[in-house]
Amino acid sequence: MSAYDIIILGSGPGGYVTAIRAAQLGFKTAIVEKESLGGVCLNWGCIPTKALLKSAQVFDYLKHADAYGLTVKAYDKDFNAVVNRSRDVAGGMSKGVQFLMKKNKIDVLEGFGKIMPGKKVQVTQNDKTVEYQGQHIIIATGARSRELPNLPQDGKKVIGYREAMTLPSQPKKLIVVGSGAIGIEFAYFYNAMGTEVTIVEYLDRIVPVEDEEISKQLERSFKKNGINIMTNAEVTSVDTKGKGVMATVKTAKGEETLTADIILSAVGIKTNIENIGLEEVGIVVDRDKILVNDFYQTNLPGYYAIGDVTPGQALAHVASAEGILCVEKIAGLHVEPLDYGNIPGCTYCSPEVASVGLTEAQAKEKGYDIKVGKFPFSASGKAQASGNSDGFVKVIFDAKYGEWLGCHMIGAGVTDMIAEAVLGRKLETTGHEVLKTVHPHPTMSEAVMEAVAAAYDEVIHL
Repeated sequence: MSAYDIIILGSGPGGYVTAIRAAQLGFKTAIVEKESLGGVCLNWGCIPTKALLKSAQVFDYLKHADAYGLTVKAYDKDFNAVVNRSRDVAGGMSKGVQFLMKKNKIDVLEGFGKIMPGKKVQVTQNDKTVEYQGQHIIIATGARSRELPNLPQDGKKVIGYREAMTLPSQPKKLIVVGSGAIGIEFAYFYNAMGTEVTIVEYLDRIVPVEDEEISKQLERSFKKNGINIMTNAEVTSVDTKGKGVMATVKTAKGEETLTADIILSAVGIKTNIENIGLEEVGIVVDRDKILVNDFYQTNLPGYYAIGDVTPGQALAHVASAEGILCVEKIAGLHVEPLDYGNIPGCTYCSPEVASVGLTEAQAKEKGYDIKVGKFPFSASGKAQASGNSDGFVKVIFDAKYGEWLGCHMIGAGVTDMIAEAVLGRKLETTGHEVLKTVHPHPTMSEAVMEAVAAAYDEVIHL
């Protein structure tokens, strides 16, 4: 039986990053993967969706070329070529992870992994099962699209994110159920490509985890682009018997029937914790999540869990950070627990959405006396010049100590700007320090400085 210092189940951005850090720290490391290295993120999530969204954005630019003084006589889209480009990008990234595994001398064990008592892992591939011994076993098996009882996925007419990325042909009409990041990104993509899109959201606003003003702005931008939005709405049943699909939607006004070619169910995720040996080993699970301490140890010594299977935010960058912390703690390094209050969230539709920290409502709920500043991109020279003046930056500070409580952005490229706020908050900066930090002009990022100036009644360009 092969023996390792560390065996990791799952090679997503939690697992493969953990494996590399473990190898760097001198551990003999193996990683178990049943499908493709890189997990959902690289193969079916974060990365290939960005490729699809870029195609949609370029198509959008072509449609509005005249706004830039350009004439494009003929242009069209090839839906299959767009999908193929996305798959090529994903394939390239997965090969990159294979290279990193080789480079760091990490053994890739192909097959379905199951943890066993006595710190063993069983790997099954094509009816052949091999057992491996580990000193430390880290579960990073991730999650998949959650299915609602009244919205069962058949993979053809009622689909999850996975099928949404590789449809054989572009639907004329699409219903997206759920308006978190996944639902919103696909709604933008298909609408930009020319599909008639309706979003059905159970709560009273789209992107409900974001600040309320962000939700309102995104709704305005989406409606301007022709996306239909139904909030306080629930799909109670679907009928897939005919050519397309019929959805019964319950709203405050009563019931309504929507027709479409396809329904995309984007109502959250379900963790992959079935049949991986948790019950046999005796690892404690609560509400679909594996319970862990600050350094990702489960209730059993030698067994750990990171990423979507644990209670933190289900985000790729969170899984990576958790895995690194986990193995550094195992190695005996001095590490601080992760601050889950300072995790950025990004949605890559157009306009993009990015945020960190408290929303205005949350800050008030917690009893803070706050200063709020907003700066619209319509007042930004760079935004106007680039033709992307939708959106704004909003900042929230504690009036007493100047602590940066939250930052919320909607606009072009804001997912690349939010790190300033994350770093500022990590370094415990104050509003005055941000205000006195010279930002380059003309850039989108100076809107952060201007929003802070607005919070302190020193705004120049409004």
